[in-house]
Amino acid sequence: MKAAILSIVFTLALTLTQAHAQPTTDGVFEQNQKLGRGVNIIGYDPIWRSKEQARFQEKYFRLLKEAGFNSVRINLHPFRHMEAADGWPLRESWFEVLDWAMKHAQTQGLMVILDLHEFNALGREPEANKDKFLAFWRQISSRYQNAPSSVVFEILNEPSQKLTPAVWNGYLREALAIIREKNPVRTVIVGPAFWNSVDHLHELELPASDRNLIVTVHYYKPMEFTHQGASWTNQRDKLGVEWLGTPEQLGAIKRDFDKVAAWAREHNRPIYLGEFGAYDKAPMESRVRYLSSVTRTAKERGWSWGYWQFDSDFILYDVKRDAWVEPILRALIPAGNGAGDGK
Repeated sequence: MKAAILSIVFTLALTLTQAHAQPTTDGVFEQNQKLGRGVNIIGYDPIWRSKEQARFQEKYFRLLKEAGFNSVRINLHPFRHMEAADGWPLRESWFEVLDWAMKHAQTQGLMVILDLHEFNALGREPEANKDKFLAFWRQISSRYQNAPSSVVFEILNEPSQKLTPAVWNGYLREALAIIREKNPVRTVIVGPAFWNSVDHLHELELPASDRNLIVTVHYYKPMEFTHQGASWTNQRDKLGVEWLGTPEQLGAIKRDFDKVAAWAREHNRPIYLGEFGAYDKAPMESRVRYLSSVTRTAKERGWSWGYWQFDSDFILYDVKRDAWVEPILRALIPAGNGAGDGK
């Protein structure tokens, strides 16, 4: 009798826990507002190889919250951590790092985006990597099916190259169907092909009946300014390009964002500006003007955003100095607008 009572109590407790953890049916526009001001983290951090080598420390979640950020976009490169076996299982050591990051982000009240960042592998060889792609979402959607609604899935960062719009529209539907098996109301982020370009949003095709989707675009225009001196681009030899915030330059941002806003109104979808930034070799005063203009223009349209990125390059935080890059921080969150400022 006692055992039966204990069993009932345990079952009830588990049910209540799962009910609390199950994502709510909050409006997707409300979810997007909760994402608010975000930053991309740990995508290229040695933490995935060894916790002892990590640049990103637990205290940074608290610092992000105190500075006024609302969310983190965790950039995931899981393919190298998947075993070449049936179902492509992810190693538990990889999950330990992700669980650690999710736990401490949520402890600080930060929303979490799980962003599959394997765009290069999938872009170069979509068919060869499709099984891994779907296996990843099968495992993630199962493991985190009872995570709170503050955990959001992003199907793939910047689909591109051989993931043409036609191919990508098919892939995203297959991944979304897998996610919906165990996460029927989870908020999911998805964007257009051609590197989530604002110019290709009109080619994105979404299931009309799925209203728990946030649409993402990325913005690095003009590239000759934002990527000047970046070794991996054709802007590597360009330096000293300024961004002065002229009426013409501001007008270009507004026209691009108005185009996205018009699409969003037509399709009744919220917008998340998942990446934007200016490379560290650009003049600092120009970077500040540019970032201030992009975030202000996004805010005027009711979008959430995620700055690229916390450290490594385009840096927001100088890990070696253990200090914010203050001009960049204040371009993103002006003094008096952060959580630590009482607002």
